[in-house]
Amino acid sequence: MTPGKTRTHLVWDWNGTLLDDIHAVIHATNAAFAEVELAPLTLEQYREMYCVPIPRFYERLLGRLPTEAEWERMDDIFHRYYAEHRVACGLTAGAEDLLARWKLAGHSQSLLSMYGHEHLVPVVRGYGIESHFVRVDGRTGPSGGSKALHMERHFEALAGAGGISPENSVVIGDAVDDAVAAAHVGARAVLYTGGSHSRSSLLAAGVPVVDSLGEAVALAETFSA
Repeated sequence: MTPGKTRTHLVWDWNGTLLDDIHAVIHATNAAFAEVELAPLTLEQYREMYCVPIPRFYERLLGRLPTEAEWERMDDIFHRYYAEHRVACGLTAGAEDLLARWKLAGHSQSLLSMYGHEHLVPVVRGYGIESHFVRVDGRTGPSGGSKALHMERHFEALAGAGGISPENSVVIGDAVDDAVAAAHVGARAVLYTGGSHSRSSLLAAGVPVVDSLGEAVALAETFSA
């Protein structure tokens, strides 16, 4: 690291970024769609249509917002089917090596996911990568919303634990909402095309878009100031 430069902190997303689970997500989404007699989506259709908050995603397909009862049923079905299929998912190619090398180089990194916190922590531990992170945070409270306020709380905790600030951090995720959450706290973002969005959808966020996690990390290193 060049003298005078500040070390960059990485905030990793989990689903669709470090975890290669998009096919499990598609299967669970289509199971939820069947509850309201929606036709199943292909991967390409999903990536073109997906957005948050999730009820708005459903509205794009239903032509209306789901009722509260529909939302609760669909959300329950999604998470039940996702849990069944997640166990067959592996880490994204190269992810484990990137995490290990970033830590070995003396950099810090954390994980923030909209996957429920009580499920996320044991899952991350099960993949053997928990020790690479200074903090692992999942969603608390209802599902379906945006990551922005969770990102705010994540950085409040990081500031208290090690003085890590958003200004010296890069969020790496697979969704436009990751870029929105990064901007909300004043961090940079790099978006990866292997998850929930099409490249064209990601480009609309106005941040760099890459096709591999290796490219994302290499780009994040150039942001050091």
